[in-house]
This record gives sequence, C-alpha cells and structure tokens, in this order.
Amino acid sequence: MNFSALNRRTLLLLTVLIPLVLLLGYVALRTGPLAAVPVTVTTVESHAINPALFGIGTVQARYTTLVGPTVAGRVKSLDVHVGDRVRAGQVLGEMDPVDLDERIRSQRAALLSTQAQLRQAQTQRDFARTQATRYAQLLAAHGTTEELLATRQQELQSAEAALQAAQDAVERARADLAALQAQRSNLKLVSPTAGLVTARDADPGSTVVAGAPVVELIAPDSLWIDTRFDQLTATGLAADLPARIVLRSRSNQTLAGRVLRVDPVADAVTEETLAKIAFTPLPQPLPPIGELADITVALPALPARPTVPNASLQRVDDQLGVWRVEGDKLQFARVKVLGRDLDGHVQVEGLKTGERVVVYSQRTLSARSHISIVDRIPGVSP
Repeated sequence: MNFSALNRRTLLLLTVLIPLVLLLGYVALRTGPLAAVPVTVTTVESHAINPALFGIGTVQARYTTLVGPTVAGRVKSLDVHVGDRVRAGQVLGEMDPVDLDERIRSQRAALLSTQAQLRQAQTQRDFARTQATRYAQLLAAHGTTEELLATRQQELQSAEAALQAAQDAVERARADLAALQAQRSNLKLVSPTAGLVTARDADPGSTVVAGAPVVELIAPDSLWIDTRFDQLTATGLAADLPARIVLRSRSNQTLAGRVLRVDPVADAVTEETLAKIAFTPLPQPLPPIGELADITVALPALPARPTVPNASLQRVDDQLGVWRVEGDKLQFARVKVLGRDLDGHVQVEGLKTGERVVVYSQRTLSARSHISIVDRIPGVSP
C-alpha cells in the first residue's frame, strides 16, 4: 500500500517536472544565452559614391568693429540704433566733454598771451640789435667806449634769450592747445569703416570706462558660417570645396557656398574640426548673427569599390571592422574606410564583392555567437 502511494507521488512529481524542464530548455534555446542571435545581412557590392561631409555652424561676421571712448566718461548722445547702416567717418555719437571746452578756451587765451609776449620779445631783440650795431659803428669812429659797446651786446644777448624763451612758450601753448583739441575730437564716436550696427552697449547718460564698446559694427559683406565637423569623418575637407547651406530660418531654401578655409586648430574637447564656409553669393536679406545652419560639403567622387552600409561597421577591441558571415559562423574582418556618403554607404578596404556581412543584430556579437538570419529585427533595423 505504501509502495503504491510512493509510486503515485513520484509519477505525479515527474509529470510536473518533465514539462517544466522541457519548457526551460526551450526558453534557453530560443531566448536565453544559448539562443541564436537574430541578424540581418547584406551582400558586399561595388559602387561609386559621392562622399560628403555634414556639419553644424553658426552665422558669424568676419570683421567686427567696436567703437568706444579712449578715456572714461559719460555718453552725451548716440545717434544710431541697431540695424542702421553707417558709412566710414560718420559720427555715431559723442561723449560729454565736462570742462574740456572751457580748458580749450583758456588755452587759446594763454596762446594769445604768449604770442603777444613773443612779439614784444622780437621788438626788444630788434631794438637791442640796432643799438649794438650803432655802438659798434661809434666805437669805430672813436665816438664811444668799449664798455658801452659790451653793455649793448650783452643787452642783445639777453633780448635774443628772451625771444627764444617766448618762442618756446608759444610752441608749448600751441602743443597744449592741440592736445586738448585732440581730446575733444576723440570724444566724438566716429565709425572707422562702413558697416551695420549690431549692438548698442550704452545709452546717453551712461558712464563707460576707457576702451569699453559703446557701438558694435559688422561688415555685412563679410558674413560666413563657423562650422564644426566630426574629426572621424572630416577626411578630405579642404578649402574651395563646394558647400550647400540651409539656414534654420529658411529650411525650404538651399544656399550656395564654399569652404573658405579649414582652421589650423581643432577643438580638442569636442573632437571636431573647424572650418569657415562663405556664402556665394551673399543672401538677401542677411541672416542674423548667431543663426544655426546645416552645412553639406561635397567631396570629390570616388570610383567603384566594395561598399557596405554604415550600420555594419563595428568596433571590436578598438579595431574597426565588420562581422563576415561564412555559412552559419561569424568572423570579424578588419576594414579601412576609404570614403562615405550621407546616404549611409561606406567604401572599405578589406572585403571582396559578394561576401555577406551583418548589418543589424539583436545583441552584441562575438565569434562564438550562433546567428539566425532574418529579414528584419523589430526595434533594431529600420
């Protein structure tokens, strides 16, 4: 009786455990670590491609001019506003002269006084010279003494010294007056070049320090786009290459441009190469400074070579390559990128036409991975 009950319990337990073990085995083989990894594959084909680079840039001005005072002071007037076009030599505003006008008038009066003293010194010198000449003639005619002649010659020397001092005083007064007038002239904020007003950093009544900008100007015909390209894909970027420009505010319009220069210094933090893109021609109306733009630079066309999708490239142990499918096994093949276009096609060296490579996989692959080739992987492949 006990033996029969034990057999029934054992059979009941086996009835439960065997389907459970089979279910676990099925799950392990289909979805667990032992399951085959679904992958999509493609065949390596030989294609000619038109490579291009894509970058993001901002509209900048090549030439920016800051107009401000040479000495600290208060802004008296400012006659231009943001958006105004100005010509070279145009007076944009003026700083408060405070007491500078009174000092100029005082210096002019001082100059007149020294000029009057100069005229008086010239008259005295002429008179002393005449007297010295007359006494020299009298001495020759024995009509005076040598002591009186020496006295007149000494008076002439004193008159000439006084004249020289008066001339120096006039020159000093003129220099002081010129310095004050130059200071007065520097109080005018004059545009050194033709341009477009992009900023007013101070208003009338504001106090600014020496060298601080009051008005900012740009040369509107010098707009360019400061563009950044990923260093990994910037191979072939050079000056004079054609470019397509799409401003964010004009997304339905493509503008023509060219690479003006590639900057010799790259951004080490963001790992980007910097370049300047010029408009050809300049669009009208002008885009605002700081607007973002999408830049596409066309590189020289490449001849037909083995080509794979960009998604098939993988980096394993810091080496770039693809997973090559040979039967039901995988082999990692190192490749060298020769060029790529913006449609995702990459020309490589290291593969042959007709070979099959993995494009997408559901999980990270290794040489020991079991794969299952499918047409599409939900959530992974497009």
